[in-house]
Amino acid sequence: MQVCTTCPYCGVGCGVIATHDAKGTHITGDVTHPANLGRLCVKGSSLADTLDKPNRLLQPQINGKAADWATATATVAAGFKRIRQQYGPEAIGFYLSGQLMTEDYYAANKLMKGFLGSSNVDTNSRLCMSAAVAAHKRVFGEDLVPGCYEDLEQADMIVLVGSNMAYTHPVIFQRILAAKQARPELYIVAIDPRRTATCEMADLHLALAPGSDGLLFSGLLSYLAETDSLDNDFIGQHTEGFQATLASAQAQAPTTAATAQLCDVDEADLRGFFERFAATAKVVTAFCQGINQSGTGADDGNTIINCHLASGKIGKPGSTPFSITGQPNAMGGREVGGMANTLAAHMDFEEDNVARVAEFWQATDMASAPGLKAVEMMEAVHGGKIKALCIMATNPAVSMPDANFVREALQRCELLVVSDCVGNTDTAKLADVLLPAATWGERT
Repeated sequence: MQVCTTCPYCGVGCGVIATHDAKGTHITGDVTHPANLGRLCVKGSSLADTLDKPNRLLQPQINGKAADWATATATVAAGFKRIRQQYGPEAIGFYLSGQLMTEDYYAANKLMKGFLGSSNVDTNSRLCMSAAVAAHKRVFGEDLVPGCYEDLEQADMIVLVGSNMAYTHPVIFQRILAAKQARPELYIVAIDPRRTATCEMADLHLALAPGSDGLLFSGLLSYLAETDSLDNDFIGQHTEGFQATLASAQAQAPTTAATAQLCDVDEADLRGFFERFAATAKVVTAFCQGINQSGTGADDGNTIINCHLASGKIGKPGSTPFSITGQPNAMGGREVGGMANTLAAHMDFEEDNVARVAEFWQATDMASAPGLKAVEMMEAVHGGKIKALCIMATNPAVSMPDANFVREALQRCELLVVSDCVGNTDTAKLADVLLPAATWGERT
């Protein structure tokens, strides 16, 4: 039996063919799938090894003791009901994950915002993609990425910013390598303080000072204006606020020499990058967690996009700013509203939107305002404001910032419900109620 499915690990979304026979399950890449064209990285290739592992959580647990589903479900429902009645809906929180399926996100978000009456539902995607989302919404007015993987093969220049793609997105990296082999003139720039494996294949490595990415692209915008390399027709027809944006960039990084000094890079190398960017019509600038995880990540992403808008290098084959996603379904969660500051389907909490979603859901207690975001939620748990917390498919006791603080918060939580496929994570060990979840290979 063969099943066409999808790898669950990262945001590339590789197509997988799982073949099951008397000898077990065998994994191959799907050569017809547009994301990977048959390629798989070591994680995707090893998917069959995840189907029969020790530590697999097979039945619910209450206070560390095995229980049946009916008892566990009743315990959770009674606990949420009691806390809601005693403290109000804001005393409950859901912490979701970019590893969830879109349907799971939808159900959890609907339950929380439509029936428990609180918007305290957020996700670990907040820590991964929120900076890029904020940049996209600020620039385009919508949470979207204006490019696709095929642009990487059609570009004449690829700029990788804050991305060690050779390790983090090896399938996409292999696509770029194949494009480079087919067209050696494809020029690749790696912008990273470290010399990573990704930099080894680049024609130019700009080892800028950590945290200076935004300054570098402000310098690029200043250079485009200085050398008459702007696409004034595109700017006039499709953008707003350009003069203020340019003035801000010029105030930060007025010249190439000043930018090189601010970023601690060789001025000749930086000028060569600026010149080639200006002269090349098809440019893809791919940015990842080195940008998103920065304290100025939204601004840095915004500045990268601004350079593409100002030079008209967007909306054309082989030419786009491109946020490379880390998690498999961060966008799926945002599509159905699984975050504290959106309602559903990218809608915010305007009165008409609240009424529309309430009617569609037939909600009994509709939330009408944003809730607490990921870090704020853990602070509220620590401070006793949130008494009941449900965590799905993530391990915040390890993965969130200030993990010791988070672990202490979870220990203080009056009712901690954890849904996961294994029962021995640091977070699962703190759960009052532990619920087993179906994982890859067990889902329809």
